[in-house]
Amino acid sequence: MLLGLGVSEKRSAVLTPEESFGERKEDLVQWVSLQALKEGRDDDVEFHPGDVIEFNAPGGAQYAGVLQSINEEGAWFDFNHPLAGRPVTFEAEIIAIL
Repeated sequence: MLLGLGVSEKRSAVLTPEESFGERKEDLVQWVSLQALKEGRDDDVEFHPGDVIEFNAPGGAQYAGVLQSINEEGAWFDFNHPLAGRPVTFEAEIIAIL
């Protein structure tokens, strides 16, 4: 897409969800108990809808979810990538050729 362009030329491309972050998956919206949510965190930590919370996975990996709602028993999290299910537009401009 960029090969052959000269300085100051611009191009844009739209990637479908399948080509970028994938489709949204409803099974990635999950319930997390309050006990699991507070595990390894300060006792006075507060959580609010819209917060991005990181979790430790077995084997040392980490993953993040967006807090959707919370009550005294637990919370609903969306573990989809924020751009999942959306087309992504990339724009590029050639500023120099080395």
